[in-house]
Amino acid sequence: MSNKKEFEWDLNPLLKRADDTEINSKRKIIEEKHKEFSLKWKNNKAYLTDAKKLKQALDDYEDLLKNHASGGNEYYYFILKYYVNQSDNDVKSKLTKAEDFVNKLKNEIRFFALSIAKNIPENKQKEFLNNFLLKDYKHYLENSFKSGKHLLTENEEKIMTLKSKVAYDNWEKLTQEFLNKSESEVIDLNGKKKLMNFNEISGLIVTQDNELRKNLSDAFDSIVSKYQDVAEAELNSLLENKKIDDGLRNFSRADSSRHLDDDIDSEIVDALIKTVSSNFNLAHRFHKLKAKLVGLKKLQYNDRKIELKHLDKEYNYEESLKLVREVFSSVDKEFLEVFNGFVKNNQLDVFPRKGKRGGAFCIHLLKTQPTYIMLNHTNKLNDVLTIAHEVGHGINNELIKKKQNSLNFETPKATAEVASTFMEDFVLEELLKEANEEQKLALMLTKLQGDIQNIFRQVACYMFELKLHQEYRKKGYLSKEDIGKLFEDTMMLYLGETFERSDSMKIGWIYWSHIRDHFYVYSYASGLLISKYLQAQVKKDKKFISKVKEFLSAGTSKSPKEIFMSLGIDITKESFWISGLKEIEAHLIEAEKLAKKLKKV
Repeated sequence: MSNKKEFEWDLNPLLKRADDTEINSKRKIIEEKHKEFSLKWKNNKAYLTDAKKLKQALDDYEDLLKNHASGGNEYYYFILKYYVNQSDNDVKSKLTKAEDFVNKLKNEIRFFALSIAKNIPENKQKEFLNNFLLKDYKHYLENSFKSGKHLLTENEEKIMTLKSKVAYDNWEKLTQEFLNKSESEVIDLNGKKKLMNFNEISGLIVTQDNELRKNLSDAFDSIVSKYQDVAEAELNSLLENKKIDDGLRNFSRADSSRHLDDDIDSEIVDALIKTVSSNFNLAHRFHKLKAKLVGLKKLQYNDRKIELKHLDKEYNYEESLKLVREVFSSVDKEFLEVFNGFVKNNQLDVFPRKGKRGGAFCIHLLKTQPTYIMLNHTNKLNDVLTIAHEVGHGINNELIKKKQNSLNFETPKATAEVASTFMEDFVLEELLKEANEEQKLALMLTKLQGDIQNIFRQVACYMFELKLHQEYRKKGYLSKEDIGKLFEDTMMLYLGETFERSDSMKIGWIYWSHIRDHFYVYSYASGLLISKYLQAQVKKDKKFISKVKEFLSAGTSKSPKEIFMSLGIDITKESFWISGLKEIEAHLIEAEKLAKKLKKV
């Protein structure tokens, strides 16, 4: 019998005992390294005008970020412990202390990044960008110079860091904590009541049984509704904090800081949003087909992810691993090697449990630390795809580690979802190969549903966020009714007339955690549409995988625009985004024809 620890994170590589003795010992080393850097460079301004000195300073800074940033292993350890048990007050207390330590360290060395961004003369900026000696840091310097006009003084930036916890971090996770700790009774098909937690209900609400889904939906909504007032206060606080930050940093648009952080031009995001929203009719057609296939005239908001009857096949975790391994092996042997390492070293936390955060994610901090992946596996087809998706992120991280320095060890948000959706879609392609027509239709619909969720729904969410920030800045405070109406109106744009407006839709913003990470969601749409292009090229020529790996290894050494230009992709043109949408339309037409052939509609 398997030990359940096999399916939980092994955090020993970070901390073995996690007691005061171990933590204080590691803190002492980290503090010394930060002080050494500060003493060496704070009063030595030669790096602002001398390329050789700047190279030395950047090398020291890179080494510090690689080995000792973000509080070392302490913060990483306790944030991971928090994610798997958000009701553990002892972990919360230790995480708070770790966060305080991280902020203290950030403020210790904040002068350096600020000096580079604000104090290097313009003529020297151009000289440094063209200096071969600084080639490994060129794009870091480019971004620093661009951000300079939005940065405050050193003391002001320290205050911004110190206030971020109470003004943003604590609020951002408040509602989610309440939801993850909540339970509700669900009446099963035998009329028996069963107590289930929020994440279990969320995972099972995809059932095709109308009565059970109604019971699950009612239980889900009853939990969410309890926290409307909390979520109202939370979101208004986040909106106010964003408004204050944008004013202080002189950003003209609510989403401008996101674009700067993501190293992407606003006009590229605008082109994406415009192109996708102009084609919401594709989502409407899909929803109309889906309603016919499940025998409903109208769909409710919580019906949007219904699974079809012939997709009832379950995939336990071992079967899921086997399938994903086979796919990775056929795409690229290095991908398989990375994946096997994650499993062998217990870097995946697999099953849902009370207190554990819902959903799934892949996380990394320092280049020298392990990547960890969180799942909530319930044996559904979507759970297989989730493994491929999150491991795709992990593979992306590991490839960047091999090629980039710590200043380039990150994935631009605009392209963060490329690796994940690239891997996910190859798993679906594998399933399609051996499917009969019934199964093929179901899989095609699953694929289309993922596209609708990750492209059209996320773009609608981005549009909701734009309206949300605009309305807040006009009115000063938004009631839960105001927010609910904005959310419902925007969701209906992509859902179409097949869906009925409902109270469930009005409260949909409460549990959507991504809207707290302002304007992040466009990256799902951009990533998926770009990955469709890369997949098409690999299918034409398997050798193109080397180009894909080149992209996955780039990190932030170039802007997304530059990375894709080198692959022959111009993401500044609306025609590029349309090409991906045409592929979705082709799949939709094929599904509509197959549904008619099988007399499903």
